[in-house]
Amino acid sequence: MNIYHVEQRNIPNGNKMDLTEIQNYAIQARMAFIVGAGTFDRVFAGIRFAEIDGYLLYVYARDESSAAEIEDNFALPIAIVASQIVGREIDVVVVLPKVLQ
Repeated sequence: MNIYHVEQRNIPNGNKMDLTEIQNYAIQARMAFIVGAGTFDRVFAGIRFAEIDGYLLYVYARDESSAAEIEDNFALPIAIVASQIVGREIDVVVVLPKVLQ
């Protein structure tokens, strides 16, 4: 199975979905496997994959610097992993610090 293939689906914008705790943890686990334990502990500690709105995935990181690093360096693999886990196409990953949650 090619983990970089995302099946195309027609999901209208505005179709919101809160991720379950299991989906959140599943995305975290796959990202930890992809980036490795050291990077995951440094960058992804305290992350929460929260909600999907249309083709956007909203993610909350522990602080602004972590949010910026995740969005800049890991948005594509997060979109691919999240698409597989939730069964919906994710095109954009928006990472916000928890203080703005």
